[in-house]
Amino acid sequence: MGQHRKVRKAVFPVAGLGTRFLPATKAVPKEMLTVVDKPVIQYVVDEALEAGIEHLVFVTGRGKGVIEDYFDIQYELEQTLKERNKKAELTLLSGILPKAGMASFTRQQEPLGLGHAVWCARDIVGDEPFALLLPDMIMRGEKGCMKGMIELYDQSGGNVIAVEECHPDQAHKYGIVGVGDAIGSGFRITGMVEKPAKGTAPSNFFINGRYILQPEIFSILETQERGAGNEIQLTDGMLKLAASQDFAGYHFKGETFDCGAKDGFILANVAFALERADIRPTVEEPLKQLLAALKG
Repeated sequence: MGQHRKVRKAVFPVAGLGTRFLPATKAVPKEMLTVVDKPVIQYVVDEALEAGIEHLVFVTGRGKGVIEDYFDIQYELEQTLKERNKKAELTLLSGILPKAGMASFTRQQEPLGLGHAVWCARDIVGDEPFALLLPDMIMRGEKGCMKGMIELYDQSGGNVIAVEECHPDQAHKYGIVGVGDAIGSGFRITGMVEKPAKGTAPSNFFINGRYILQPEIFSILETQERGAGNEIQLTDGMLKLAASQDFAGYHFKGETFDCGAKDGFILANVAFALERADIRPTVEEPLKQLLAALKG
């Protein structure tokens, strides 16, 4: 395989309104809702950093300033912690702080869709491949999803989309890819279709919210007409890009929690709480009792 340009930057589209979590999201961005004791966005950023990403690009909107504040120093809080000798808490805060200049923030002034949000990052990303991580999706596995994708990208080049398997009966709910020849830990993608009619899906592999894209996607999105929902759809742009560039599918075999939906958010809280040695002993038995009471 030839040498491929390194993926250094990751884009996080965090401008969404989070209407499914009203009234909470009237005051708190959905990305800042906590799974146990960390905001959802922190889990996604951690995945990108584990994969070797060097620059974080947040596409924000009105009312999202708290995300920018979260990834900054809070002098008053840190001074109070120092005065109270709270060393563990200070270490925790320093661990989530990006290095100076490592995070950029740009605005998506209008909610014109995921494709438009990606296009808003064009000047910061520049002429290089980049990762795209949807901030609602928290992944859990032996290896981070984006880390595995970059390993596949180093073999395949081009564009990489993370996929998971669903029951064939559920394929009409997702963006589905066609499966071609195997390559590394994935396969060549032969086609993409958004929410295919029942019985027409080319496979049961659905797109799960992680991408590595070449910069040519920006010029496509710039002139792309609005699609479903009267929005600029990323899938439409990728289909055009696929006419001239290869796409590979990375088969992620861990767990994915859709924290943009109430059930996924609740399940994520339970799963990550039970994973914690400091929490599991006090919540496991009460959870069992609650479930037993419901069955009764």
